[in-house]
Amino acid sequence: MTAGEADAAEKHGSHAGSDFVVVANRLPVDLERLPDGTTRWKRSPGGLVTALEPILRSNNGAWVGWAGVADADAGVIVEDGLTLHSVRLSTEDIADYYEGFSNATLWPLYHDVIVRPEYRREWWNSYVEINRRFAEEAAKAAAEGATVWIQDYQLQLVPKMLRMLRPDLTIGFFLHIPFPPIELFMQLPWRTEIVEGLLGADLIGFHLPGGAQNFLYLARRLAGAQTSRGNIGIRSKLGVVQVGFRSVRVGAFPISIESGRLDQQSRSKAIRDRARALRKELGNPKKILLGVDRLDYTKGIDVRLDALHELLAEGRMDPKDTVMVQLATPSRERVDSYVQMRGEIEKTVSRINGEYAEVGRPVVHYIHRPVPRDELIAFFVAADVMLVTPLRDGMNLVAKEYIACRSDLGGALVLSEFTGAAAELRQAFLCNPHDLEDVKDKIQAAIEVPREDGRKRMRALRRQVLTHDVNRWARSFLDTLANTGAAGRALIAPDEVGEPGQG
Repeated sequence: MTAGEADAAEKHGSHAGSDFVVVANRLPVDLERLPDGTTRWKRSPGGLVTALEPILRSNNGAWVGWAGVADADAGVIVEDGLTLHSVRLSTEDIADYYEGFSNATLWPLYHDVIVRPEYRREWWNSYVEINRRFAEEAAKAAAEGATVWIQDYQLQLVPKMLRMLRPDLTIGFFLHIPFPPIELFMQLPWRTEIVEGLLGADLIGFHLPGGAQNFLYLARRLAGAQTSRGNIGIRSKLGVVQVGFRSVRVGAFPISIESGRLDQQSRSKAIRDRARALRKELGNPKKILLGVDRLDYTKGIDVRLDALHELLAEGRMDPKDTVMVQLATPSRERVDSYVQMRGEIEKTVSRINGEYAEVGRPVVHYIHRPVPRDELIAFFVAADVMLVTPLRDGMNLVAKEYIACRSDLGGALVLSEFTGAAAELRQAFLCNPHDLEDVKDKIQAAIEVPREDGRKRMRALRRQVLTHDVNRWARSFLDTLANTGAAGRALIAPDEVGEPGQG
């Protein structure tokens, strides 16, 4: 390290700090403001924090993120033994960086322009500023030679910014949503800045080989970098981008879930009893169809409702025998396209029930609120057919959660071909959500599948999901990242090492 770099490192506190730092838009806890004006921290557990928590605890780890409340100036927090570095966002920051550039520019662009992206310069300027804020906080949190793992599309400029501040660090980046086709990405006015921002990392991970290949092409075209031209596989092969004297590796690491824990929870007597009670509350129909989604235009909720409506109209499905439950978690309710989408979905639900329901027995049960985790698991156990029909999805973990909950080998999964999960879950009833006839045929096939064929399919699906869990995904990414330098090697014990790219 040069004298100038040493001065910069000292300025950002690398003489102390954490050996492993996770940087994500949100902290693994939310700051709640109570009616009496006081605040408290509420843990928001997810697969990512669960997978990384042991590594964080054993490596003096830290997590950098936003606390979920505007203008919260929490600083450094120690909560349940985890060191959390809070990044402050104002109401204006949330509107421009998060709701604006992240979710009205990048989100639709990366999801095949299902909704037209908006390209506003003021949003981009905010995105740059907030990414710089995250990079500076990560630089303060990281010890000398630490490993930093940056998460997702909100923070694509952080790798380069952080490398400029702390060249001593080993930096990884993982994109949790799809990476778009080249022709779509080229729409973005700031396309070169995004690619160069990501190239600040030592390892860039995508769900699927196609996304990694797209990025390699863009690195050549937009950044003028030399890249390898080998095929990137879903299991082990990595592409390489030469950036000056650095080699940046690019690969596919399909994310997964806590499948073992879900399997165990779903077997409990309380969950089984609740599943039976749910079937009774729904009128003990012959078949229960289930959709579980965040209320987002990418999820294809309208597609499955339209398919159900036509199946009923054509007499291919009997409303006396079949009930559909759609759990739709509220999402981005201040964004116009989401408000419009919710209205259209609720209109379709009303139309189906108006035409086919009987008194006390609706055909579609629509719940627009968060559902407690145990209740959700009970729905998975109760449902005969799981409908996962996104127009585009990076992975879709709901499909994997349903499979993990079916230790009885019952149930069937109708899955969109345009999810990352479809590459792994080949024994599902795969459908093209843009082809309504195909969706209808696959729903009918799932409902009518012979028992032994259904059990054979579910056994194969469970083998995949239970073997490739979220812990294996995290270990495989960090093992690959560790090979870029000595900084990361201490994060994983020798007996935990998996093959690069295994998810």
